[in-house]
Amino acid sequence: MIRRTFLGLTTALVAVVATGSVALAEGKTFYWVSHGSPADPVWTYFLDGANRWAADTGNRVNTSFHSGDVPSHQEAIRAAIATGADGIVSSSPDPGSLVEVVSEAVAAGIPIINMNTPDPTADFDAYVGSDLEVVGAGWAQYLVDKNLVKEGDFVWMPVEVPGATYGVQEEAGISSVFTPLNITWEVTDTTLDQAEIITRMSDYLTANRSRINAVIGLGDLVTGSIPRVFDQVGVAAGEIPVVGWGNSLDTSQGVLNGYINAAQWQDPQATSYVSLSLAAMQAGGTPAAFDVITGALYEKATAQIYDDIMSGK
Repeated sequence: MIRRTFLGLTTALVAVVATGSVALAEGKTFYWVSHGSPADPVWTYFLDGANRWAADTGNRVNTSFHSGDVPSHQEAIRAAIATGADGIVSSSPDPGSLVEVVSEAVAAGIPIINMNTPDPTADFDAYVGSDLEVVGAGWAQYLVDKNLVKEGDFVWMPVEVPGATYGVQEEAGISSVFTPLNITWEVTDTTLDQAEIITRMSDYLTANRSRINAVIGLGDLVTGSIPRVFDQVGVAAGEIPVVGWGNSLDTSQGVLNGYINAAQWQDPQATSYVSLSLAAMQAGGTPAAFDVITGALYEKATAQIYDDIMSGK
C-alpha cells in the first residue's frame, strides 16, 4: 500500500477532523489492544484518548493491556476478529510478533491500525505514533550537539522490556549517531514493576556511577524514575545528563527540576484518538492510506506546557 505521512498534526486539529470523519460510524464496536502495563502512567493517557473517542463518537471501545505478553496480545486480536469487530487498534509488543494476526484481520476485512510502536513487517492499514528510530537518533544527537557526550564516552540505557519493539528501534537510531563516534552503551533490564525499576536502576548506578557519562531512558517508567533514583544514590540534579521519554508527570517534573535535560512527548491521548478515527474511517469505506507521525522533544523552557496537559489543566 502506498501511504502518505502527515507530520506534526496538532491535537486540536486532529480531534476536530476526526470527530467529523467518524460521525457516521456511531454505534460500532472497536478493539484497542496495548502491549503496555496498566500500571505504566503513560498508558493511562493512551487509554484516556480511547475513552474520550468513545464518548465523543458514541462507539464502543473494548480495551485491554497485556504487559508485554505476546501470546496474550495475539489472542486478544484474534478474539476481536472472531467477534466481527468493526476495527482494531493495536501497539506492537515485539518486532514481527503480529504479522500473522494482522494478516488474519485483513483477510476478514477488518481495519487494523498500528499505534505507539511501529512494525512495518506487519500489514497494518496505517500507523499513528512516533518514528522510534528517529526519536532514538534525536536523543543521541541532542547529547552530542549539546556537548554532553563526546567520543569514547559511555551511556547507560535502562529499559523496561529488553527486546521489545520500542527499545529495539530506539537503540537502532541511537547507534546510528553513537557508533561513528565510538560512544559505547549498555541496555539494562528494569522490568515493568515501579518498585523493582527503582531498585535495579539504583543498584546499577551505584555500581557504575564513575563510568556513566549520560543516561538515555528508553521507556517512560525508567525516565520518570530518574529523580527518585538520583536522590536515592546521591546524584545531584544535572550532574549526569539525561534524555528520554516525557509522557508522565514524573518526567515533566524531572525536566522542570533539572534532573532531565530533554524529554520526548508522544501525544498519547491524540495517538489513541486518531488511531480509532482512522479505523472508523476505513470501516466506513474510506481507506486509511497514510500514517500520522507524532511527538516533540521538550526542555525546561517548554516543559510546563506538557506538564499542564498531563495535569488536565
